[in-house]
Amino acid sequence: MIIGLVFMGLGLLVGFILKRKFQKYSEIPSQRGLSGKEIAEMMLRDNGIYDVKVICVEGQLTDHYNPMNKTVNLSQDVYNGRNAAAAAVAAHECGHAVQHATAYAPLNWRSKMVPLQHASGMILNVIMMATIFGGAFLHNLFPIDTLLWIVCIAYGAIALFSVVTLPVEFDASKRALAWIKDSGISTHGEYEQSKDALKWAATTYVVAALGAITTVIYYLSMLLGRNDD
Repeated sequence: MIIGLVFMGLGLLVGFILKRKFQKYSEIPSQRGLSGKEIAEMMLRDNGIYDVKVICVEGQLTDHYNPMNKTVNLSQDVYNGRNAAAAAVAAHECGHAVQHATAYAPLNWRSKMVPLQHASGMILNVIMMATIFGGAFLHNLFPIDTLLWIVCIAYGAIALFSVVTLPVEFDASKRALAWIKDSGISTHGEYEQSKDALKWAATTYVVAALGAITTVIYYLSMLLGRNDD
């Protein structure tokens, strides 16, 4: 419980700082006045990618690249935004499109792990609900060691997914910043703002990975402690 609260608190803190950074940089218009949509289309063209569409989606910080239908999905603020924050997010998502086009290995690994990650989350939710509303029944149905093994494996899959996500996100930001710098679409100050925004975005993934790894270690220690009794 304490471990979960610590990393939940860290996640909320980093998320708060991230939103403040994006809000701050979103209020500063870029000198060239390019929108996130225009920046995304420019980066795709510069990387020889012509089969990926840039579309607008609802929500805040809902930006993502979908390899299934080859779309760069930008939230309204990023799609229409003409600032360093919008440029950073748009270029970052295009970084994933470049990864896909160049068969970047960690991205392929993460894509293959998505079903396992979803299944692990569902299993943990079922166990949690069963524990809350039918703990005695669940205990009679499965030995506690079996349940702990299931929990460890499920959290292990989630932790592995989180770890594999790190190089994918770091590399996408690296590609984005390199392109922003080389393309000349921003001033030095705007580049530094984009860099700072992506740094805090990456920190959210680091916190999530550390939390997942720590949770696995916690449940493994519980399991091994029981076996030593």
